Amino acid sequence: MEQEQLNAFRQALITLREDIEQLNRAGREAAGTVALDQSKVGRLSRMDALQGQQMAQETARRRQIQLQKIDNALRRMDSGEYGYCLVCGEEIGVARLDFDPASTRCIGCMED
Repeated sequence: MEQEQLNAFRQALITLREDIEQLNRAGREAAGTVALDQSKVGRLSRMDALQGQQMAQETARRRQIQLQKIDNALRRMDSGEYGYCLVCGEEIGVARLDFDPASTRCIGCMED
């Protein structure tokens, strides 16, 4: 892979990480504790609030996983292993990396 392509993927990963971290900051309030004061909120409203809280917590968990994948991809870049499938060792296609620069598998290994 050419250095120019590698730099473009590095910048895409850094930008994606910054976007996810910004979303995490914005979503922390939604994942917080739900007040169960029955005098202020009806039973269905509390259920909606609890469901919203669970959805926000799951979203935060998925974002954390994505951040880990991004950090791992950046480490692979630093070690010279970026762009190679972790399963078969073959080069991952540029189109696949354009779609998801944190990809760890080639398209053939993803289908297996």
